[in-house]
Amino acid sequence: MSASQQKKAPSRGLLKSSAIVSSMTMLSRVLGLVRDILFARFVGAGGDADAFYIAFKVPNFLRRLFAEGAFAQAFVPVLSEYREKGTVDAVRHFIDRVAGCLGVSLFGVVVLFVVAAPFVTAIFGSGFLFKGETEKFWTTTELIRITFPYLFLVSMTAFAGAILNSYDRFAIPALTPVILNVVLILAAAFVSPLLEQPVYALAWGVFVAGVLQLLFQLPFLARLGLIPRPKVDWQDKSVKRVLSLMAPAMFGVSISQINLTLDTILASFLVDRSITWLYFSDRLIELPLGVFGVGIATVVLPKLSRQFAGEDASFSSTLDWAIRMILLIGTPAALALLLIAKPILFTLFQYQQMQAFDMEMASYSMQAYALGLCAFMLIKVLASAYFSRQDMRTPVKIGIIAMVANMAMNILFVLPLLYFWNVGHVGLAMATTGSAYLNAFLLFSGLRKRGIFSPRSGWVKFCTQLVFANLVMAAALLVTLNTQGDYTLLNWLDRTFQLSILVIVGLVSYLLAMFTCGMRIRHLRYSA
Repeated sequence: MSASQQKKAPSRGLLKSSAIVSSMTMLSRVLGLVRDILFARFVGAGGDADAFYIAFKVPNFLRRLFAEGAFAQAFVPVLSEYREKGTVDAVRHFIDRVAGCLGVSLFGVVVLFVVAAPFVTAIFGSGFLFKGETEKFWTTTELIRITFPYLFLVSMTAFAGAILNSYDRFAIPALTPVILNVVLILAAAFVSPLLEQPVYALAWGVFVAGVLQLLFQLPFLARLGLIPRPKVDWQDKSVKRVLSLMAPAMFGVSISQINLTLDTILASFLVDRSITWLYFSDRLIELPLGVFGVGIATVVLPKLSRQFAGEDASFSSTLDWAIRMILLIGTPAALALLLIAKPILFTLFQYQQMQAFDMEMASYSMQAYALGLCAFMLIKVLASAYFSRQDMRTPVKIGIIAMVANMAMNILFVLPLLYFWNVGHVGLAMATTGSAYLNAFLLFSGLRKRGIFSPRSGWVKFCTQLVFANLVMAAALLVTLNTQGDYTLLNWLDRTFQLSILVIVGLVSYLLAMFTCGMRIRHLRYSA
């Protein structure tokens, strides 16, 4: 189908599109959990594990900051406007120039960071030098040099995915991360046992996965007739426009990621394995955040961008629908993760190299992150409302306020928790949660004050249904937990069985309570 035909093609409903993205992302996240289980089995929580998680986090952080964060939020609204008002040739011209400038910039960043890898480690793993852990420091440096080219590869993959998303082709970009998890699963299970330092197999797996992810998306761009022919033209007005929007968006969309990275830096100063504890707790929070929060935001951004470009009055209705979907999914997910953090962590990760003490520590930070899950999810959607209107400055100002608050809360929470209970990593998670709620509140207030968002009718009824269903689910989970055995003493099969019971009880009780309150599938469908 040609690009001109794609422009006229009707888009899927938001609920259906969100379901497609969420289901593909769910597959990726489930494989991600399998990957992390293997990491726990073959790598554990020792020094090399801390080194790899930093080497893996640094390019991933920059990927989220540049590619999936700032770039996507700046690129998609402009591309949607070209698609809505311009010609197919104008769209191709725009894509070619952005591809050239983005590619050259990313290549330069990768070369710089590979050469300056020791300085990167000194920033993100500064605690290693402070504690005299020189071997861990240099292992981290070597791993960063292997993993960092992934930034170029996955960012260009995100660029291709942003084009597909703008044309309502959501499934392929959502499915692409599966490749990373499959490659890392193979590397962990079959290659790492052959090496003296298993983490090197994982690092090379990251690089290989980046190549495969980029190649995977190219045929689908070809079907749209939009394969980029990169041209470097910094003077092109469309490139300048994306850059002007992208610079402030780097903060606005990625504050939570910046805060999580600050957590990693500060955790390197805490007791050994703190980075690993935060990694595993964060990974489980990322499951509902990535599947539902990012999924809904991904689908809503092109819709909001087209509505704003076409001066469509249903902009507020689309945002209202997205917020309700976030709360409908986010609140029970957060509550469930809070109540059954230990069963989940012990069932998934506490084997072989991973000790029960590690899972106990990770469960505390996971509960602190769980308290902020709804805020993390809401930020994705609320920030998209600003970005779709090409307003990048407001989220930046709010993001800076949230980041400063996060730093202040780090001091407020970490020091007493470290001094009295030696669980400073929990304080880091609590500070991230607190700053996320501040961020979400300020974003929401700004939309209300400007008259951009006006809640539709039915919110009182919806909130009543939500509270009742969550109370029913919490009661059902607590009763079930009290009838189960101690997870630290059970084998893998018994743990899995008991956790499965908890998941089923939680899901069924929540859905039945919602149904009893009058919630039906038709109420979830988007209507302007």
